[in-house]
Amino acid sequence: MKRLFFICIVATVSLLFSACGAANKIAINNVDTSSIQMINLVRIARVTGTPLPGENFPSSNNTAVKYDVGGTDLGIMWHMSGDKTGIFFGDTNGRDFVAGKGGGNGSNWRSNVLAFSEDKNLDDGLTISGMLTDEEGKAKEVAAGAKANPKVYQTSIPTGAIRANGIDYVHYMNIYEWSAPHGRWLTNFSSVYASYDDGKSWQRKQYLTFKSDSKFSQITYAKRNGYVYMLGTLAGRGAPGYLARFKEKDIENLNTYEYWNGEGKKWIRNDENAATAVIPAPLGEASLLYHEKYKRWILMYIYDYNYDANPVVKRHAIVYRDAKELTGIWSNIKVLTTSKEYPGLYSPYIHPLENSGDKIYFTMSLWSPYNVFLFRANLKLNE
Repeated sequence: MKRLFFICIVATVSLLFSACGAANKIAINNVDTSSIQMINLVRIARVTGTPLPGENFPSSNNTAVKYDVGGTDLGIMWHMSGDKTGIFFGDTNGRDFVAGKGGGNGSNWRSNVLAFSEDKNLDDGLTISGMLTDEEGKAKEVAAGAKANPKVYQTSIPTGAIRANGIDYVHYMNIYEWSAPHGRWLTNFSSVYASYDDGKSWQRKQYLTFKSDSKFSQITYAKRNGYVYMLGTLAGRGAPGYLARFKEKDIENLNTYEYWNGEGKKWIRNDENAATAVIPAPLGEASLLYHEKYKRWILMYIYDYNYDANPVVKRHAIVYRDAKELTGIWSNIKVLTTSKEYPGLYSPYIHPLENSGDKIYFTMSLWSPYNVFLFRANLKLNE
């Protein structure tokens, strides 16, 4: 993602007013005392790019040579068909990318690229089995970026992906300015692309468009009991999290979307304005998973103490919360790791197929090498 790293997510457990105003205040009362804890964090492997001198963990994908993916970030994963996992990456540069300079250097810039994996053993890394490529074998862009409209678009960044009703979807935000006040990124719109052929081709669903000030400009998807849930926020890392849901078969019909209103404690159909915050501001680049063993939702994201009136830690950090119900009560914020251990860390995205054991696997981006790595943590439930 082409941006300065100091613009980061904030999460807070106190009563806060975000840049969005007083309507985003949430009372965190009667917090559920049983809670998931992540321990024993390990960096397993490099997922993208070329190993740096001194790296002592696996790097089997060689994406720079194979797919002209030298520098990239994100690694948003979703379950496709069978054992197949899709992986969307953000702003991407070619094999001449120079690590150590952050994102945005090197040739063959693409706003986003797509990889596939059928790896069932993540303890030795996340093996990429292929990427969506052009006629030269280079990873190609899915959601139209700056090249499609250079005077208006800066880039198009994936935010979440899901398979619903046998079709694959990716939600993305079309950015025109990264450096806006209050942790905001400015968008022209957010929208959705769909693939009806298992990721081989994609088409934009223009009727699935979210306005620049939408509470679902940036989202994470999850499925449960016939519904697709969408936890969203304004574009950037400075707003609260809101909740929507819809039946899988209705994903392409915005009029059927229901929005959680905490004041009335009910779902309200076809009225995004009715959505009230379920996660305190600020929130962004989140990843959501329902854990089958522990019967709890897990939400991971990045934390920037600069935007928190009462910081839980005075460093950038990967944090998480959990809850029995998406509508709450959510646990307090918990710190998994910080920029002291992993400078320039951001964008934790959970592997969707590892949802029933005592380990959680996720990708994480590091800004200076500007590449994606696979991590693992052990899970336990504190009663």
